[in-house]
Amino acid sequence: MNDMGKNRQIIDRTTIDGLHTSGAGYDILRYICLPDLLGKEASPILYIMGKNLARKMQLSSVEEVIDFFDKLGWGHLQLIKEKRREMIWELTAEHVQLRHQANLPQVEYRLEAGFLAEAMQQIKGVPCEGLEEAKSKNSSVQFNIVYTK
Repeated sequence: MNDMGKNRQIIDRTTIDGLHTSGAGYDILRYICLPDLLGKEASPILYIMGKNLARKMQLSSVEEVIDFFDKLGWGHLQLIKEKRREMIWELTAEHVQLRHQANLPQVEYRLEAGFLAEAMQQIKGVPCEGLEEAKSKNSSVQFNIVYTK
């Protein structure tokens, strides 16, 4: 029987610091195996997974979010612009460029968008949703985090 309380435990920084992954294994799981397993619902499920992960991290500052992206190997996250009802972020990394060049069936960043939306919701104290757009021209991903209230 699954213990739901155990799934909601907070993940502390030392746990993240102790993890290390490199190579193509992550990308194979993320961009081939998970979409194959999740089917048509992969995109919304990955978005929700990102939101749930952010809830477990309890991040309290933009700097912690940026550090988390780097620590997980997602790439370098930078706040480009903050508007009244929206934040625009850019994610860059060599592997973002390599993913755009690879012959992968679908490369998306819904997990990261969900994570960033939930992290900003925790920090700003307002409901947020995230949209992402891969920018192959400059090998980056743009995240638009919209305040929904």
